[in-house]
Amino acid sequence: MDVSLSLWLAVLGLIVAMLAVDLFAHRRAHVIGVREAAAWSAVWVLIGVGFGAWVWSRYGAELGQQYFAGYLIEKSLAVDNVFVWAIVLTFFAVPREHEHWVLFLGVLGALVLRGLFIAGGAVLISSFGWVLFLFAAFLLWTGYRMIRQRDEHIDPQRSRALRLFRRYVPMTDAYHGQRFLVRRDGVLLATPLLAVLVLVEVTDVVFAVDSIPAIFAVTDEPFLVFTANAFAVLGLRAMYFLLADLVHRFVHLKVGLALVLMWVGVKMLLKIDVYYIPTAVSLAVIATILVVAIAASLRATRGQVRRALPSPSTPPFRVATEEELAALEPVWRRRRPAREWTPS
Repeated sequence: MDVSLSLWLAVLGLIVAMLAVDLFAHRRAHVIGVREAAAWSAVWVLIGVGFGAWVWSRYGAELGQQYFAGYLIEKSLAVDNVFVWAIVLTFFAVPREHEHWVLFLGVLGALVLRGLFIAGGAVLISSFGWVLFLFAAFLLWTGYRMIRQRDEHIDPQRSRALRLFRRYVPMTDAYHGQRFLVRRDGVLLATPLLAVLVLVEVTDVVFAVDSIPAIFAVTDEPFLVFTANAFAVLGLRAMYFLLADLVHRFVHLKVGLALVLMWVGVKMLLKIDVYYIPTAVSLAVIATILVVAIAASLRATRGQVRRALPSPSTPPFRVATEEELAALEPVWRRRRPAREWTPS
């Protein structure tokens, strides 16, 4: 696949422009409703699908199918990521109007980290072919583990990352609007919002460890790997606000995602020395698994309506009072100008 530097720059420019538009549209903190989230989700999906259609028309059906297979894998795994975010934000009682800001920065960090992971994975695969065996074995083991632990959920209170953060970073016990840092009595302190952002980034790293090898199983083109990841990740925020109250309905999705990981693991093993499964077949299998898992979930939970996740009776953090906000000092102190020297 011949990808020029100008095309890379154009794609990166498009991503930056999309992030800027999203940030401008949500420049004021407010609670995002289902209708707004659905509209934005449709926008992100149309952009991702439209880019895939462009790849198909420009580079042919094979590469177009590889992009869509990767995009479908990343989008489906992102749903599980969204559910983990819902657990984290609910547990820490993040004010609803500030959730988008946390997730916006979380997605921005995810794009950077996944770009680094993809670059590293491409270098490893091109330099050491045997790494594909490790990737395939890891995908099979991860899928098996997901099936065994399908009824288990993350416990934010036991997060090692959170414990380390609270041990080494001085932190307040209250949210101060959208601030991540505040200064009080001359001391610079992190707010709980920064701790939540760190935990969001850590969870995305964990999911990236699964998803990056999975997408390399359907395409070894770094350009397709990156763009499928990017366009899937960009819609995560809107997907969160659309699906966060429906976590209880996707009871069989984790099994479906596990089977997808195991399928692409088998595909990667066979591709090394045995047989290359056509991309169209792989795409059809992935789509079928996901459709069946979602349909079975909705059928098993039919009649259930939206409901928020149960929040702790005593939230670990509170919201700062107006008096506390008014008493804050500037975070970044201006340096005093040097006193002019005058001869005595």
